[in-house]
Amino acid sequence: MSLAFCGNENNSLAYNVDRGVLNNGCFLDALNVVPHIFLLFITFPILFIGWGSQSSKVHIHHSTWLHFPGHNLRWLLTFILLFVLVCEIAEGIVSDGFTQSLHLHLYMPAGLAFMAGITSIIYYHNIETSNFPKLLLALLFYWVLAFLMKTIKFAKYTEHSVGLRQLRYCITGLLALLYGLLLAVEINVILGRRYLCFTEATEVKPPEDLQDLGVRFLQPFVNLLSKATYWWMNTFITAAHRRPIDLKVIGKLPIAMRALTNYLKLCKAFESQRVKVANHPLERSWIWRALRQAFGRPLIISITFRFLADLLGFAGPLCISGIWRTNTTANTTHISLLGVYFISSQEFLANAYVLAVLLFFALILQRTFLQASYYVAIETGINLRGAIQTKIYNKIMRLCTSNMSMGELTVGQICNLVAIDTNQLMWFFFLCPNLWAMPVQIIVGVILLYYLLGISALIGATVIAVLAPVQYFVATKLSQAQKSTLEYSSERLKKTNELLRGIKLLKLYAWEHIFCHSVEETRGKELTSLQTFALYTSISIFMNAAIPIAAVLTTFVVHVHISEEADLSPAVAFASLSLFHILVTPLFLLSSVVRSTVKALVSAQKLSEFFSSDEIGDEQEPNATMPTGPSNHKTIPSGPRNHNNKYQAVVSTQLSHNVLRTLCFLEIITSGYFTWTDGTPTLSNVNIKVPFGQLTMIVGQVGCGKSSLLLAALGEMQRVSGTVTWNICFHCVYLGRKRGSVAYASQKPWLLNATLVENITFEMPMIKPRYKAVIEACSLQPDIDILPQGDQTEIGERGIILSGGQRQRIGVARALYQQTNVVLLDDPFSALDIHLSDHLMQEGIRKLLREEKRTVVLVTHKLQYLPHADWIIAMKDGTIQTEGTLKDIQNSDPKLFEQWKTLMHRQDGEFEKSMTVLERKNLRRAMYSKEASKTEEEHEEESVESEEDDSLSQAMRHRTTIPWRSCGVYLSSAGLLLPLLLLSQLFKHTLMVAIDYWLAHWTSHVITAKMDATGRNLFSVLCCLGIVLCLVTSVAVEWTGLRVAKELHHNLLSKIILAPMRLFETTPLGNILNRFSSDTNTIDQHIPATLECLSRSTLLCVSALGVISYVTPVFLIALVPLAIACYFIQKYFRVASRDLQQLEDSTQLPLLSHFSETVEGLTTIRAFRYESRFRQRLLEYTDANNIASLFLTAANRWLEVRMEYVGTCVVLIAAVASISNSLYNHLSTGLVGLGLTYALMVSNYLNWMVRNLADMEVQLGSVKRINGLLKTEPENYEGLMAASQVPDGWPRQGEIQIQNLSVRYDTTLKPVLKQVNAHISPGQKVGICGRTGSGKSSFSLAFFRMVDTFEGRIIIDDIDIAKLPLQTLRSRFSIILQDPILFSGTIRFNLDPEMKATDDMLWEALEIAQLKPVVKTLPGGLDAMVTEGGENFSQGQRQLFCLARAFVRKSSILIMDEATASIDMATESILQKVVMTAFADRTVVTIAHRVHTILNADLVIVMKRGIILEYDRPQALLEKEDSVFSAFVKADK
Repeated sequence: MSLAFCGNENNSLAYNVDRGVLNNGCFLDALNVVPHIFLLFITFPILFIGWGSQSSKVHIHHSTWLHFPGHNLRWLLTFILLFVLVCEIAEGIVSDGFTQSLHLHLYMPAGLAFMAGITSIIYYHNIETSNFPKLLLALLFYWVLAFLMKTIKFAKYTEHSVGLRQLRYCITGLLALLYGLLLAVEINVILGRRYLCFTEATEVKPPEDLQDLGVRFLQPFVNLLSKATYWWMNTFITAAHRRPIDLKVIGKLPIAMRALTNYLKLCKAFESQRVKVANHPLERSWIWRALRQAFGRPLIISITFRFLADLLGFAGPLCISGIWRTNTTANTTHISLLGVYFISSQEFLANAYVLAVLLFFALILQRTFLQASYYVAIETGINLRGAIQTKIYNKIMRLCTSNMSMGELTVGQICNLVAIDTNQLMWFFFLCPNLWAMPVQIIVGVILLYYLLGISALIGATVIAVLAPVQYFVATKLSQAQKSTLEYSSERLKKTNELLRGIKLLKLYAWEHIFCHSVEETRGKELTSLQTFALYTSISIFMNAAIPIAAVLTTFVVHVHISEEADLSPAVAFASLSLFHILVTPLFLLSSVVRSTVKALVSAQKLSEFFSSDEIGDEQEPNATMPTGPSNHKTIPSGPRNHNNKYQAVVSTQLSHNVLRTLCFLEIITSGYFTWTDGTPTLSNVNIKVPFGQLTMIVGQVGCGKSSLLLAALGEMQRVSGTVTWNICFHCVYLGRKRGSVAYASQKPWLLNATLVENITFEMPMIKPRYKAVIEACSLQPDIDILPQGDQTEIGERGIILSGGQRQRIGVARALYQQTNVVLLDDPFSALDIHLSDHLMQEGIRKLLREEKRTVVLVTHKLQYLPHADWIIAMKDGTIQTEGTLKDIQNSDPKLFEQWKTLMHRQDGEFEKSMTVLERKNLRRAMYSKEASKTEEEHEEESVESEEDDSLSQAMRHRTTIPWRSCGVYLSSAGLLLPLLLLSQLFKHTLMVAIDYWLAHWTSHVITAKMDATGRNLFSVLCCLGIVLCLVTSVAVEWTGLRVAKELHHNLLSKIILAPMRLFETTPLGNILNRFSSDTNTIDQHIPATLECLSRSTLLCVSALGVISYVTPVFLIALVPLAIACYFIQKYFRVASRDLQQLEDSTQLPLLSHFSETVEGLTTIRAFRYESRFRQRLLEYTDANNIASLFLTAANRWLEVRMEYVGTCVVLIAAVASISNSLYNHLSTGLVGLGLTYALMVSNYLNWMVRNLADMEVQLGSVKRINGLLKTEPENYEGLMAASQVPDGWPRQGEIQIQNLSVRYDTTLKPVLKQVNAHISPGQKVGICGRTGSGKSSFSLAFFRMVDTFEGRIIIDDIDIAKLPLQTLRSRFSIILQDPILFSGTIRFNLDPEMKATDDMLWEALEIAQLKPVVKTLPGGLDAMVTEGGENFSQGQRQLFCLARAFVRKSSILIMDEATASIDMATESILQKVVMTAFADRTVVTIAHRVHTILNADLVIVMKRGIILEYDRPQALLEKEDSVFSAFVKADK
């Protein structure tokens, strides 16, 4: 066939120019080539030679500054132009097919126009980003020429009566219109910005975000093509392969997406709705209207995109039907005008290849719109979450403390609001477009089915519709099962948390199995609930797979039965099959959407209630008042907030120090009645007036309201009556001022999850000399030296790696470091030994604070410090008993003074600084943290940044591989269920292919020769088998998951409970708890679902590609490049996705812990007036979490767009190949339909396969981490003697012989006791004392075999304890630890978890511990509840409960490890007497905190660095002048 521009037939009209050249069709087409050639010649040199040298680039970081007007409109018009040009090319080729020779003029100009169109947009993009507008001249000329040429052509066509019936006429008119619009856009840019003809162009500044180097999330700033395909993510995702993604890499959020921006938007909406609701108080939907007002607009865009995508989705089934029909019918009608052939649109669409190309474009568009809809909805959801979290935080800052302390709002509830409820609303926004799109999808689907199948389609649709309510029922059941699982799960976690926090006590008392059984019991309930969850999940999966099969079966069988003439051609069959698949999707989603909507409604209700909860009252504005009596002094007017230094200056200059002392007071509370709840006031008729710049001490017994007094002063308690003002009363003149920042150290130290130095400086600038002075005053330097990274060590949540004393000293150091005028210290000495207390009192309070003339209010039990006080407030039962100087009280209340005097055993001597820096008790713990940090790096695959040994490339290679070993661990736990799972999946998918293959075979034969009923029957049997196998596979997957979950949790708990204490001291509790919480949850609920999805999508893709290759073997050639593309896309995506998922999780943890930290330290934050700083930190955490979420979303969209484009290529190739095969090789039409149906499926499941693979990889990390803990070596619980061989009452006497004892905490560490020898006779009272770190506690732990005894032995009542079973040994002793630990439950359970003691025994123990009156007043007595950690009792009362617990177990050996540290001296002295009488005939070993407590002991052991220094009766040691013990006693007086 010869080739010519106008064709070369002899009788051709193509060259006829008799009626003028413009009336010749070929000349018109040649004329249209001119503009395109012009543009290509002009722009190619500029594009390829480069214009970098001449460009006037604005100095911005990103080349994405899109600033020409009409930018998006231009891109849209260009896309439409390119599509119309493709149609023009196709129309030319199709119409040319009717002639003998090839007429190039029919499609070559359109081809050149297509090239020019692409060039124009590339050229424009470069002009815009380089800001070189003069080059727009070329485009202006091009649009003018193109518009003129097309208009001439269109006019000539009209002149020659070519009308709308001819497709080329319509295309020409459309192109003329598009070129005209593009010309208008160009003119608008030039005139609007005063480019080209004007002397000065309008100056435009790039947006602030693009000038910021830190903003790397470019989705809002890139052009339409990059927005639609996420092209800007390419460099980001490929870079993840070279280095891990962290917060530095992803940078900052654009301003419009930041939490603060969205928070302000939300607040504005809330306010406008509140105003409306004020008139209708019962209105509950205001919160929804506010959300719609703030975030409704982007949702509408998302819903629009979704509508378009869903409508385009129906192109697939329609094209399948069309392709089959065009293959079986041929049409050759055409007309010739102007020397060329014209065809109508019907003839054009009757071409199968045209339909294949149109299907390709429709799918590309559909996928693009769908992903755009997802992205917009998710971005809106993320913005909403950030705004609500910020709103919750601002509310927390105003919350009433009484709400918190009385359990109305717990830390857990608030964390749930942040972690769960905000996410529920976010998920609702994600799924919201579905809510609107689903009805449209269903209606259109049913109409099309009716068009194809007639009345029988309605029967199939009815099957789906009938099963939809069943699915909704299943979804609600699933939701209920999930809720109950969550309840049991949180109960199990609470118990596990208590078990881990109190593990030391449980091991010492041999109670670990009681608590382990309790956790297992709750786990059993959780598993029962999980079984229900698994059952309904499997039904849900089954229905999703079985509904289309059931619908197709009923429809086709009914269709064939209804009429003999029924058309069940492959076109109808496979188009219907595709439509059924489309219809099932919205119905399957329906349950999720409805469930999500219900959850969102509940969450909105919770948030609404939270936002309306009580807030703390605003402090009264201070007022400066004059007394009514005559006075010579003038009032000093009140100044701004930070004027307290001015007062001091004024006062100091006017008066001498003595006058100041007598006349200048800080009046805080007047006639105050305060309460925590609505009951009787906790504090009654309280007046607090403290001397300005002096030291005030508040004393009183445990529970008399000392701490409450400080909190009332800070405005934290509910004020019944009275006033809280911070007025300076100066010579009877009140200088009103609002409370500024007050340094406050709470009784229970509150620490940030930050470095030690950050905890001390607490947002203040670092002043080195001051910092050193504070560290010295609090004796923290030795502790800092021990910590792995010194004062840069992260001290973890609640100071997890520190002892009580260290936490307390850091809290005090923070208060000392701040430069506030007022310092409130709540019992800062409670956890400190006498030397540290003395040092802190002397160097910190008396020296540092006194020198700075700061007003100090100190709550304390250490009455020996009373002589240092300038003012004393004594409290009793919530009222002030007496106040004044010590001398005043001696005169006014001599009885009280005498009582104090007996307890103030000490001289007011200066503290000698001869103390050497001692070894610290926590040396071992810090040593462990060093090792722990090493082992974490070794074991955690995630921390690949360890660049010491591994090269980066090796580490990167490590990141790209899938953790197959963890997968093996997971699947091997499944046991016999594994082969069932694999076989059922394979059988199911084989059967699915068989059903569709038989359908193709059957329908093909229906046309050729009406087949008998066997075909129909076989089809029915296969369908029923398929439905059964769907059920088997869904059940197999879920039960496998359940079996693995049960195994792994049981093994983990068993290992942890038997693990040595070293594990708990080296591993942060949070890490272990995470294995039981998030990791167990992942294994319970997420892995089975991901596994099912992964196997299903993989097998579907494999079977689809197999079928297509079978139908058209030539497809295999095209498959190779597509497979390579898929491999690289998934390879890059998996690494980036894993990094981003981990980043999202790791940024969520600080956010949540910041919330819980804030709630716990609310009083401290408000006392310091640091609310704004903490709010700022929250915004940083929220933005960090949100940007990780946005990048993860963009990465998912990046993958899905690419995978779906690959899928559409598969459809195009499969369609073209099968059409060709059908036309030339007479392939059966049924198989053509089959191939196309499967090709459409591939595009749906490809991205699911990769997404699930990436998810699986992340989720298997949980299995890996749990497996790491399962390798822990347990303690040796077995002994040489059996439990039955140990005498029943052992030890009866309580005689202890220690022979050559050496112990260490681990084989890798130094000994903590060396060659210790001692003999303790039955019933002796032994006191052990020594400096911190001398081995006192290790001595007590050796009795329980909690430490590694590598030499020597301990013999108790003639039995070597090394031979006893561990459980038996520990159950025969009693110990009271320094840290009081109470468990949630009844008081009875706390005293006697084994339930062996009678009520009388329990009351007796409580009486001994001075707690009987307290417990008597509680509702329920012994059955009164103890909250988590014993928070409803004071620190001292908790310690007394621990004493009572030891008394209940009447063992003949009692060990007290610094047990009276948190108790006031009066209670302590009573207790000491009680212990001596109640345990008169038993052996008591007391590790002394205050030396005077062991003066009455029978024997004293003084220890130093793990050896016994002195060992004798206390009297004998005191008689020796040079003995260490006597030195201790002198220091303690």
